[in-house]
Amino acid sequence: MKNNIEIVKNIEMANCVTHGGIFHADEIFSTIMLAKVLPQVKLCRTFKVPESIAEDVIVYDIGGGAYDHHQRGFDKMREDGIKYSSFGLLYQKFGNKLLANVENAGLVFRIFDEAFIEGIDAIDNGQVERSNDVVQIMSVSSVIASFNPNWDEEANSDQSFLKALEIAEVIFDNALNSAMSKAKAKNGVEEGIENSANGIMVLDQFMPWQEFLFESSNEKATQIFYVVFPSNRGGYNVVAVPDSPGSFGQRKSLPENWAGLRGKELAEASGVPTANFCHLGKFICGADDFEGAMTLAKLAIEA
Repeated sequence: MKNNIEIVKNIEMANCVTHGGIFHADEIFSTIMLAKVLPQVKLCRTFKVPESIAEDVIVYDIGGGAYDHHQRGFDKMREDGIKYSSFGLLYQKFGNKLLANVENAGLVFRIFDEAFIEGIDAIDNGQVERSNDVVQIMSVSSVIASFNPNWDEEANSDQSFLKALEIAEVIFDNALNSAMSKAKAKNGVEEGIENSANGIMVLDQFMPWQEFLFESSNEKATQIFYVVFPSNRGGYNVVAVPDSPGSFGQRKSLPENWAGLRGKELAEASGVPTANFCHLGKFICGADDFEGAMTLAKLAIEA
């Protein structure tokens, strides 16, 4: 963990203040982000913020200020209706500084918020209902909450907070790196869209393409039915474009008589010697070589 985070008891020594007691993902990740944009975080965890606190002290998730979403009348939310928590509010303020030296910073800003911060904000604001299923799905927020001391143990809450910061920084960095990686794919996808022909887009390597395909202003994007790219298992994949972002439906499904076939069976059904599999859901198939994959895509277009 970054060694520029120190918990102090005297609030007059602090440049950052959040609430004490049980902690949650929003103030944990807020603290991590602040440590990446400030030379030093001297954090006081308290239950009451004095009215006379200095203006340059960053107070979050407590105190009724700019970064406290618990106050009466708070209504700051994104266009999709997800309210901001302290994490999201601080990101709106310090995100540009966090990404100051990042390529495509504007795009990364949006992706990081949508893919990571927004979910944490939604959970903290009670906008994600707890499932009544027998099996409960662990979220990043519940993992962080698990670092709080158990009811039947004598543990120091500040020490538990510091332990949570350690795992939170790894998660934060991974999520940010993922957002930066995804942003890099935009130009490659746009180039693939422009070079597409007969409803088929070819990518030189796998990259996140779906979101950028649906967002593209290129008219050709709406006419792409299959994407061909190298498989990390060897050979090439042919993937059907969904009928909407994140959907399990397809603009055009792979042929019915290919569904669930592998090896020789698929080769015989398709007439492509190097064809090796087709998913039962008819959204992906593959071949041992590029030529075979392209032939499968063309056959699927014509089907």
